[in-house]
Amino acid sequence: MKRAEVSPEEEPKKKCPRVTVKNPLDSLEEKAREFSLDMHSYEFAKKMDEEDSLRHLRDDFCVPKMKDIPSVDKTLVDNDEDCVYLSGNSLGLQPKKTRFYMDQELNKWGKYGVHGHFLGDIPWAFCDEVMQVDMSKLVGANPEEVAIMNGLTVNLHLLMVSFYRPTEKRHKILIESKAFPADHYAMESQICNKGYDPKSSLLCLKPSQGRHVITTEEILSFIEREGDEIALILMGGLQYFSGQLFDMEAITKAGHAKGCVVAFDLAHAVGNVELKLHDWGVDFAVWCNYKVSREKNRQVNNQLRHSLCNFPTLRNQLCIARLYKQSTSGKQL
Repeated sequence: MKRAEVSPEEEPKKKCPRVTVKNPLDSLEEKAREFSLDMHSYEFAKKMDEEDSLRHLRDDFCVPKMKDIPSVDKTLVDNDEDCVYLSGNSLGLQPKKTRFYMDQELNKWGKYGVHGHFLGDIPWAFCDEVMQVDMSKLVGANPEEVAIMNGLTVNLHLLMVSFYRPTEKRHKILIESKAFPADHYAMESQICNKGYDPKSSLLCLKPSQGRHVITTEEILSFIEREGDEIALILMGGLQYFSGQLFDMEAITKAGHAKGCVVAFDLAHAVGNVELKLHDWGVDFAVWCNYKVSREKNRQVNNQLRHSLCNFPTLRNQLCIARLYKQSTSGKQL
């Protein structure tokens, strides 16, 4: 289904506060000058590795060997060397401790059977609660704002059911052009479910001609112009297609100023960049664990609802996963 794509160039210019965000390329160029090296040279890459304070963590992961990678011309590489792995945006490398943790749970299953639901360091019935505090720190949220459950797109649907509340005058959803396809489909589904047409209700903001990224100034200017008709702003925190890191704090502030609900898909941002979702006032967010952050269980995904939001339907959805646990553990409901 064709969606309305809007380029900032096609809209009348309007002044808005200029936000300066340092380009990562500028930082690399500064480092190259500091080292007196060509930024594109092997020596520069090696020097950057040596300067990396986190370089020792590489040893904590299993890195596939060149000989085990399909479609590699074995005559051109050292088959026993580690491959250069650039697919963390799809599936992160396996932590070496994964087998240890899995064996722990398998041994518990064999020893205790069904009682494993309530025994051990990670009782299966409460496994999400074991990770809740650490996950909240990773995204800059309060623990009670984070729910670890379902898959990312399922969580996106659940949250939009509560947060996307279109009216005759305010029914549009704003996303960036070339957003993750599953997000597109989920938003189209929710728009149709509420009785509207994605052709007019889904706005895809694309870069100006000749550019690959959308500047913060362009995003804020568009929200200022069109915000009165936008019910929900839902963008990728770190754009998977271009690698652009959006200024989530500025976008949230601008959206709220126009009465919009503001949310982010953080699938490619969590564990990759610093997040302060609570302080920024983000209304809700979704993310997964199996890309950069690589938690123990790749099947468990996450969602956030800001504690200041008052959506009873959503509260019920977040609580439903815990009702059984509390009733069987003697906790007060």
